[in-house]
Amino acid sequence: MIEKHVYKTAAEWLAARTSYIGGSDASSIIGCSPWRNNVQLWEEKTGKKASADLSNNEFVKYGNAAEPLLRKLFAIDNPTMRVEYEPFNMWTNDELPFAHASLDGWLTDENGRFGILEIKTASISNSAHAAQWKDKIPDAYFCQVLHYFAVTGARFAVVVAQLKYPAAETPYKVTKYIHIERSEVEDDIALLIECEAMFAENIRNNIAPALLLPNI
Repeated sequence: MIEKHVYKTAAEWLAARTSYIGGSDASSIIGCSPWRNNVQLWEEKTGKKASADLSNNEFVKYGNAAEPLLRKLFAIDNPTMRVEYEPFNMWTNDELPFAHASLDGWLTDENGRFGILEIKTASISNSAHAAQWKDKIPDAYFCQVLHYFAVTGARFAVVVAQLKYPAAETPYKVTKYIHIERSEVEDDIALLIECEAMFAENIRNNIAPALLLPNI
């Protein structure tokens, strides 16, 4: 059974999330996160190391401030789609007892299908970074969407990406809507969940996983 929980405060929400694998953990587990590797994540999940405090990071602060505005913009641009959101939401699935999903929004399309809304902001500083967003989304964010598919049972996802190009001769922003159908990524979902289940066993048994390094 899939359930949505809504907590009253950020503190309650954060406390509830600690015992689960979340979407932002998925890329670390399979070795494609540019921010932390799987052993570092395991150390955090087993209480051996504190998670980094990113609350004062300028990019994180910008993303948090922009999120409700981008969600509203998406709703305006897509009037046939119902867009919903509740702060401090957490979804669980009894078939995946180790996993949770906290969504930037959820969607219902004109055919009544349930979907995921994921919102990203990024500052594009070089050609390699730009290439990660060319006709796709970066691997770390793709893993996050796969995780959300698995937990919520959603049939599709839309990634709203605001990309800033501050180094251009005339700085500009681009907002993209990237649509992903679950039916096209079922094998990827299954592989990710298999890896997450093994990682959950590592946490439960207090056994460090073999180190995986991102190919970046």
